[in-house]
Amino acid sequence: QVRLVESGGGLVQAGGSLRLSCAASGRTFSNAMGWFRQVPGKEREFVAAIRWSGSNAYSADSVKGRFTIFRDNAKNTVYLQMNSLKPEDTAVYYCAASMGRDYIPDKPYMYNYWGQGTQVTVSS
Repeated sequence: QVRLVESGGGLVQAGGSLRLSCAASGRTFSNAMGWFRQVPGKEREFVAAIRWSGSNAYSADSVKGRFTIFRDNAKNTVYLQMNSLKPEDTAVYYCAASMGRDYIPDKPYMYNYWGQGTQVTVSS
């Protein structure tokens, strides 16, 4: 089992920044970690993902240039630095762990474990 705990969400004005953290514990042999977001009535949307080894990372077009995913292997923690936030970034953000794939997944069904989610609200 892998346990994922997100933190760092909150309320911020448009143009502001937040940093989300995802601490992984348990059987942490996942190959990649991802961030997704979801608003009520919509499907969960891919935001960004990164492998635990190497420098491969991938982010959605909607957040490129504004969001950065990075990791601290020593702390088993993945971060999502969000800059230039917009009201449309408002959502519950979820951290997820993918096992057994040799590429960076970008679909929810490709992830095996999920955190509880953290709310991000961007006011205009």
